Amino acid sequence: MSTGWVWDERYMWHDTGHAAAFLTAGGVLEPDEHVERPATKRRLRNLLEVSGMLEQLTPIKAREATPEELTRVHSSAHVEHVQQVSANGGGMAGDQTPIGPGGYEIVALAAGGAIAAVDAVIGGEVDNAYALIRPPGHHSGIDQSLGFCVFNNVAVAAEHARAVHRLDRVAIIDWDAHHGNGTQEIFWDQPRVLTISVHQDGGYPPRSGLVDERGSDKALATNINIPLPPGSGVGAYEAAIGQIVVPALHAFRPDLIIVACGFDASPMDPLARMMVHSAGFAEMTASVMAAADQLCGGRLVCCHEGGYAAPYVPFCGLAVIETLSGHSSGVEDPFLGGYSSLPFQELQPHQAAAIESAFPDLAKLKEAAS
Repeated sequence: MSTGWVWDERYMWHDTGHAAAFLTAGGVLEPDEHVERPATKRRLRNLLEVSGMLEQLTPIKAREATPEELTRVHSSAHVEHVQQVSANGGGMAGDQTPIGPGGYEIVALAAGGAIAAVDAVIGGEVDNAYALIRPPGHHSGIDQSLGFCVFNNVAVAAEHARAVHRLDRVAIIDWDAHHGNGTQEIFWDQPRVLTISVHQDGGYPPRSGLVDERGSDKALATNINIPLPPGSGVGAYEAAIGQIVVPALHAFRPDLIIVACGFDASPMDPLARMMVHSAGFAEMTASVMAAADQLCGGRLVCCHEGGYAAPYVPFCGLAVIETLSGHSSGVEDPFLGGYSSLPFQELQPHQAAAIESAFPDLAKLKEAAS
């Protein structure tokens, strides 16, 4: 397999400032590093280098997404607001979404990195790709930035694939621990884009990502939410992928699959309460790769989303990239033994019930995609 690799040092220069976790510091909240900081992603890139995996990957040069490309999914007012905040020295682009001075160019580079990965895969330069981009994007909707997300990277890339490469159907799978509410909003009325979010029930945003959020009447069944109970581990995630995600992909038959690849479902993450270890992320990747091979010539792009445990994100990311490329680095996850032996990693009855309640109407999905 030939796996593309998107990286730009400027992603690490995205400035989220200081905070108490992610809240504005002050009063009794002592300032500290913002939870969405460069370390988690830089450490993944560094592990790829020292493990030798970078030598197995094909570099893909990132570029800034143009305003025209951004406004395929965002309003002009939203793009102009981000530009203005950036030009005025930085600040809050939206709720819990800081950017620094000159931040517009970096967030446009994140969306453009996702576009570059899609171009390389569709153009046949690589079989699949991983874009290590920052900041994340899946909470960003049509008119707003939210939850560290300024522009919706995967949505911009999906619409680029449809508008420029004339693909008919694109599927977006989001296994970040938080609901992909922005992606859902953007494609709510679009029957030619399948959006699937596997997330922690009752997480972030509040009251978002319920099973009955299925898309508008004209796109009914093309939005699928799988809210898993807190404490879900590899067994629950593998069941969700095998029982819902893969059958939905076969019903929809996409021309391209994009994964919003967050690692905040890991046991170490400070912003979620799930238990997926590195081998679990590798298994999910393998399942989606198999579906991509059967449905769309293997065309698969993974775009980095959340994940805030600096010691563990690198090993989860390495596992995904090893799976995509078919190369083993020989590096063992030092946390895997402990995390794989945690109680209740297997599918539990209440988790199975939650997955069953999220099962989509595959007949309606086929109808919407036809």
